[in-house]
Amino acid sequence: MLVICILFLIGGCASLPPNTSKSTFSFQDTEDTRFGKRYVELKKNHSEKSGFFLLSNGLDAFTARALLAQGADRSIDVQYYMIHNDLTGLLFADQLLKAADRGVRIRLLIDDMDLDKRDEGLSTLAAHPNIHLRIFNPFSRHISRVPQFLFQFGSVTRRMHNKSFTVDNQATIVGGRNIGDEYFDADPDFAFADLDILAIGPVVKEVSDSFDEYWNSSLAYPIEVLRPDLTEKNDLEKGRKMLTEYIGQDSVSEYLQSLLNSRLAETIRNDEVVYYWGHAAVMADNPGKLESYDSDHAYTLSSKITPFFENLDKEFLIFSPYFVPGKEGTKFLADLSKSGVRVRILTNSLASTDVGVVHAGYAKYRTTLLRAGVELYEMNKTLNRKERKAKKGTSGSSKASLHAKSFVFDREQVFIGSLNLDPRSIVENTEIGIMVTSKEVAEILAGKFDMMIEKIAFRLELHTDEEGIEFIFWHG
Repeated sequence: MLVICILFLIGGCASLPPNTSKSTFSFQDTEDTRFGKRYVELKKNHSEKSGFFLLSNGLDAFTARALLAQGADRSIDVQYYMIHNDLTGLLFADQLLKAADRGVRIRLLIDDMDLDKRDEGLSTLAAHPNIHLRIFNPFSRHISRVPQFLFQFGSVTRRMHNKSFTVDNQATIVGGRNIGDEYFDADPDFAFADLDILAIGPVVKEVSDSFDEYWNSSLAYPIEVLRPDLTEKNDLEKGRKMLTEYIGQDSVSEYLQSLLNSRLAETIRNDEVVYYWGHAAVMADNPGKLESYDSDHAYTLSSKITPFFENLDKEFLIFSPYFVPGKEGTKFLADLSKSGVRVRILTNSLASTDVGVVHAGYAKYRTTLLRAGVELYEMNKTLNRKERKAKKGTSGSSKASLHAKSFVFDREQVFIGSLNLDPRSIVENTEIGIMVTSKEVAEILAGKFDMMIEKIAFRLELHTDEEGIEFIFWHG
């Protein structure tokens, strides 16, 4: 009886207030914006196709977001799993605030996983009349998160893992990066080797449509609904002053200078940005996935991408930092390899992963995959100073961990997004990505795969000792 009473009390305290948010949607008539006018000429000779620019370098990835924010005229739609309260997170907030000051409508949608004890700062940012902030699948604010994890497992543990940044419904960035120092080469000790794709053209509106679904979902709560007590305490000008003082620090100035010296900044100054063109489609989970466990349903990303797996003919390249194929996935990849398709997979080693339990889930499938001829590569351990200098550009930090999520199909199509090949991505979380049909983009990404496995990865080889016992040897 005592246990029942405790559960009843926790259930009551963990309840959420009524979601009284109103639906809003992406602007459709944005051809008269600066980006609209700029891109109309670029798109003129590429009917029905979208243009793409790969962002593999962390500095370039932040520079691209900053420049898009600075060029926004009407709207910025932001959807992320995590936005850290660190150097790049605060610089990112500053760019949004400056755009809002110009009259740009900001819709900021963040998953609640990384927002514990950050309501006050978020509420202050949302005090700006042009900044609208919603939190996805929020935890209750009336009780600690610990009991919610314990007693609402399967609900609060399912998260919005999507990552997109869209400006004026004219340009978008989709990929593997959240907002934080480790994603943008701002952390001297640790960096994610990650990948985003900047897109213009028809595919942008598909990203916006997906954003609207999440923004208007019953799981997206305005911060003022969750924390009405903070509404009267908001002091936007005080927050703005603190942000300005922070950005004026020497360490921040050094990073800003590195952004100005980034490859993308130089390319833009020289007017040398080259887009690769191809047909494309957004593949995204519907937000309703978080309230269902039917991974085969038509509204899931996995159901949309499966036909591309099944139609492989020659080669399959996989970048997946968290790779747990399970029995069915292992059999599929093994059968694919045995049928003559070259399957190569790059994932994290135990030394490079930031989630050790995921590596344990993957390790038990390695031998079966290697027996079938699947080629496995694992991101290298921490490199010494000489090796670090040699790999500069892949990641300038002393330790790198793979975070890019991408697939290359027969060097003709590529998928870039937030999807890992593990149960959390397939069944639990929501994800988004762009499927691009372009041999040029596919060859570039295949070249990146080759470079990474040569410079910063081990190749796993299956050997047999004198007693006939198999063991795995890490070569490289």
